[in-house]
Amino acid sequence: MDDTLEKLPETPYTEIDDDEESADGLYEHWRLVADKGQQLLRVDKFIINLIHDTSRNRVQTAADAGCIFANGRPVKANYRVKPGDVITLMLDRPKHDTTITAEEIPLNIIYEDNEVMVINKPAGMVVHPGCGNYHGTLVNAIAWHLRDNPGYDPNDPTVGLVHRIDKDTSGLLVIAKTPDAKTKLCAQFFNKTTRRRYNALVWGNVQQDSGRIEGNIGRNPHDRLQMAVFPPDSEIGKPAVTHYRVLERFGYVTLVECVLETGRTHQIRAHMRHIGHPLFADERYGGDQILWGTRSSTYNSFIHNCMALCPRQALHAKTLGFQHPKTGKEMDFDSPIADDMQALIDKWRTYVAGAQRK
Repeated sequence: MDDTLEKLPETPYTEIDDDEESADGLYEHWRLVADKGQQLLRVDKFIINLIHDTSRNRVQTAADAGCIFANGRPVKANYRVKPGDVITLMLDRPKHDTTITAEEIPLNIIYEDNEVMVINKPAGMVVHPGCGNYHGTLVNAIAWHLRDNPGYDPNDPTVGLVHRIDKDTSGLLVIAKTPDAKTKLCAQFFNKTTRRRYNALVWGNVQQDSGRIEGNIGRNPHDRLQMAVFPPDSEIGKPAVTHYRVLERFGYVTLVECVLETGRTHQIRAHMRHIGHPLFADERYGGDQILWGTRSSTYNSFIHNCMALCPRQALHAKTLGFQHPKTGKEMDFDSPIADDMQALIDKWRTYVAGAQRK
């Protein structure tokens, strides 16, 4: 069963039971009741009309898995909803409590005042609780750090995270401690006035010293865990632009700096793969394979050791700049490349230096 269906939001039409288990071992996660004036309508269309943060494909997948019920019986996606029908999502596990709790987790705080915090996130830390990662996240750590701040409620969406980076990406994030700070910072991200630079080690010798990648980013129709790039003039996905600049070449891999115009999910990872240069060690986008280099056992062993040093996509959110939401002062922060990624870069430098001496 596609566990992303747990992310379907509750709506005014939803009546949630307290995880009551049915006789067949399933738990109700949400319920929709068709009103008296409901016209006959396929159940997949009925659901996406009321729950907007999902897709018809995800609903159809749930129906195929026997998880969509009408009046207590499983139905397929083409079932036609009638007035008074009770439509439920039933899963084999209880609905998880998504309340954010404070957890004593160390934070690398680069800057903090009464309005904002800038944090250097380590690779491997999930930013926000979600399916399969309900504890140990950055948000849980922030809740602990601000536990004595009466104005900060970690469950209040008007404060907290302003933007996100992937679990296995290291680097800088800004956190809003007040509603006014979040409103103003979010406006800066929306208006593209923030300044963000990432360092990435990518496969291949990037030919141009600099370039611009433009292409809509949307969910890969063949793999829901990946994002794919679509033509800018298509109606698929959201517009995305990435600028890159070569920092250092190592023959079979290249260290690049990426500057974001937009901030889409997996933007750098998807864009760099799109131009034929996946991020080194990026398992989700094929970067965990040997894509360039020799076929020798020595080289294979070298790559294996590189990926053991940095067993995640080689991506670091290095700089972050924004206008302070209260003072208006322009603020810019820089963070050193994470230790595992720096060790990887150093290993490539040593490899290239040794090859040049031969």
